[in-house]
Amino acid sequence: MDCVGFEAHGQGKDAGREQAATVLNSLMEVTRAGGALGIPGLYVTDDPGATDPSARIGTLGIRIGLGWAKSHSFFTGQTPVMKYNRRLMQAILHDRLPIAKIVNATVISLNDAPQGYQAFDSGVAKKFILDPHGLLNQAA
Repeated sequence: MDCVGFEAHGQGKDAGREQAATVLNSLMEVTRAGGALGIPGLYVTDDPGATDPSARIGTLGIRIGLGWAKSHSFFTGQTPVMKYNRRLMQAILHDRLPIAKIVNATVISLNDAPQGYQAFDSGVAKKFILDPHGLLNQAA
């Protein structure tokens, strides 16, 4: 399942370059024959700011021939989040899901915000919660 979307970057020597289709092509390579690919990630009809001229008009260089040869099924569209909303909310409210731990939330002070933004922009796998008055640590 692809949840990276249209702004994916390449791998290896191409890691610094945006390659909108890299995840989809990788999925087709690793998915068995007759398998299915779920694509809820964001793929826009056009992206004027894209570095690739084809991606600017929503055209991706996917290896459709590989998908055809392996008889893949493709499922696209937005994830039906409202279908799961109530059960998820109840699980969080009744402490069955430690949501802060799951999303790797880190509480930081307002003074640490510049470092938090810098870390987030560099791709660190954390979510930062600003606590300007230090109230969250007191509540815990």
